[in-house]
Amino acid sequence: MSLPESTVVLDIGKTNAKLALVDATTRAIIDIRTTANEVVRDGLYPHFDTDRIWSWIVAGLKDFSAKGTVRCVSTTTHGAAIAIIGPDGLVLPILDYEYAGPSAIDEAYRPLRGAFWETLSPDLPGGLNAGRQLYWLEETFPSAFGRAKAILPYPQYWVWRLSGALVSEPTSLGCHSDLWNPEAGTFSRLAEDRGWSKLIPPVVHPWDTAGTIRPALAEKTGLPADCRVVAGIHDSNASLLPHILRRKTPFTVLSTGTWLIVFALGGSMAHLDPARDCLANVDAFGRPVPSARFMAGREFERLTEGAKADADDRDIASVVAKGAMALPSFAPGTGPYAFLEGRWTVDPETLRPGERIAAASLYCALVATTCMALTSAAGPIIVEGPLSGNRIFLSALASIAGRPVIARADATGTTEGAALLADGPDGAGPGAPDAPPTAPLAVDIALYVAAWRAALD
Repeated sequence: MSLPESTVVLDIGKTNAKLALVDATTRAIIDIRTTANEVVRDGLYPHFDTDRIWSWIVAGLKDFSAKGTVRCVSTTTHGAAIAIIGPDGLVLPILDYEYAGPSAIDEAYRPLRGAFWETLSPDLPGGLNAGRQLYWLEETFPSAFGRAKAILPYPQYWVWRLSGALVSEPTSLGCHSDLWNPEAGTFSRLAEDRGWSKLIPPVVHPWDTAGTIRPALAEKTGLPADCRVVAGIHDSNASLLPHILRRKTPFTVLSTGTWLIVFALGGSMAHLDPARDCLANVDAFGRPVPSARFMAGREFERLTEGAKADADDRDIASVVAKGAMALPSFAPGTGPYAFLEGRWTVDPETLRPGERIAAASLYCALVATTCMALTSAAGPIIVEGPLSGNRIFLSALASIAGRPVIARADATGTTEGAALLADGPDGAGPGAPDAPPTAPLAVDIALYVAAWRAALD
C-alpha cells in the first residue's frame, strides 16, 4: 500500500512546539507530535533550547517518513525571535523575548528606532521588538555579533537548519520588529542605519521554495532527497492566510494561544494606539493589517491557576450576580491595559473552579473586544486556536460584540495555514465549511460589561 503524499508542518509556539504530518490532498492531519518549548535559564541569558528542539524534530521526521511520502516541509513560529548565524551556526543563543535584559538599553535605543507611523510597531518591553534584541546583543556581545553572516527571523532559522537555504519573508519581518516599514514594504531606517538589512537574506513569499532538505538529513530521516522546504511564515499569519484566501472583507480573525492577536481585515490604521499594544502585522502578501493583542493564554492560566473544570451557565450566572471580575492586566507591559496592574474585585479563593474559569473567560472576551475596537474591526469574528474550544468565551464574545462568532473546529489554525504554503495561494481550495455561529450567553451580562468598563475609566 503506497503512503499518502504529505506535508510536514513544524509549528513552534511560545509554549509548545508541534510537528504535524498533513495529507497533501485532503489536508487532514495524519499524525501530530508535541513537546514543550522550554527556555534555558543558564548561560549568557535565557534562550530557546534549539538543540533539544532539533533532536525532537529529527526524531519526528524519521517517524513521519514511515507514515507518508513527505514532499514539503513548512515552518511557522512565534514572532519576536531572531537568529544570528555565523560561519558555523549560531554565534549567540536565540534570546527569549520575555527576558528583561534588553530593556537596559532603552534610553539609547528609543531615539534610533523610528516613529510608530514608520514601522507600525509599538515600543514593547524586554525583547518583544526584534530590533531592540539586535541592538542589545550587538552592544553587549560585540565580538560574537561581529561574526554574523546572516540575521534570520525564527521560522527561517529552522528553514536554514532543514535545508541550508538563507531567506527571509515579510510576515516575520513585519511582526512588531522595528525592522520593517509595512506600508512601503522595505526595511526600516533603523535596519538600514545599523547595517542589519545587509545581513538579512532576500525577502521572498512564504510559499516560495527556499531549497530542498539537506542530504544528510534526508538520509538520517528517510525523507525524499527532493523534499522541498518552503520559506515559512509567522504563526498568527499562518492562521490568517486561509481566511484571506477564502473570505470577503471585512472580517476579524482572533488567533489564540499564549497570545490573542486580533487581525482586522478591512479595519483602519487610524485609531491604532502604540501605547495599547496596537500594531500592524504584515500578511503573507506583504500587506499591513491593523492588529492588537494581549497575552490571553498566559493571563487565563494565571486567573484560573490551572483549574480543570467544566464551567456552565450556573457558574456564569453566579459570577455575574457576585460582580466577580478580573480587571487587567495580569501580563505586565502587554495588551491594551499594559499600564494597569491586574486585580480581582473579589477574593478569587472564594470562587469555585467553574466560577474562576467563567470569570477568566469573560475577562478574555472583554479585553478581546477592546482590541477589536482599537483596530476598527468589523464583520464576522473567526476564532482560531485553543480559545475556539472555550464555549463561555465564544458566547460572551457574541454577547458583547453583537456580531457572528465562528469557532474553527481544528485545534490550531496555524497548521492549516502553514500546510497551504506547500501549494501556494492558488491551491487553497474552498476549505472546510464554517460551523454555525455561536449563540450568545443565556445570561444577560450587559450590566456586568458596563461595570467592568467603568472600573477601568
